[in-house]
Amino acid sequence: MSIHQPGDGPEHSAVAPATRDQPDLRHDLRQAKDEAFSAFYRATIRSLVGFLVNQGASVHVAADIAQDTMLSAYKRWDSIDQPRAWVHTVASRALLRRIASCEEPVEQVPEPTSLLAEPDAIAAWEARHDLLPLLRSLPPRQRQVLAWALSGFTPGDIAEQLGMSDDAVRASIYKARRAVAGAIKEREEGQ
Repeated sequence: MSIHQPGDGPEHSAVAPATRDQPDLRHDLRQAKDEAFSAFYRATIRSLVGFLVNQGASVHVAADIAQDTMLSAYKRWDSIDQPRAWVHTVASRALLRRIASCEEPVEQVPEPTSLLAEPDAIAAWEARHDLLPLLRSLPPRQRQVLAWALSGFTPGDIAEQLGMSDDAVRASIYKARRAVAGAIKEREEGQ
């Protein structure tokens, strides 16, 4: 049995107010996390889809992988140091796994999504982007490295994310650009 002295009750304890304020603090932290992630998502999702398309994914597959990657990023948001590089790396690896699994994509997306509001408009979008067939004609490593470069990453960043040397990245970018430039020149001469 304990004996309570005046001033010993929870109303006088230094711990009680902190406990009452703790849910507010958790709510504020959660709200700050949600706002930071939301801003990152809005700024990154479309370019992430484009990055995957540049690596050879169809727009449907790229949107699916990008959404899955963003969900994973949200779950790990507090532990990710470089979120832009992290989502590009995770999405790139997911695309490679999907390609390796030889999963057959569906012909049509059954319903519109926030990333693909008009699924039928994708063919028209791809037709307007003449560079896509040229990128898809590159060897996989050149296409991958060029997609990273087109997304604004430096050769050093790319080397770090893909586990390559800086020189190998620069050589792949050079070869890819030379091949694309050659294909554009051939196409123009043929017209």
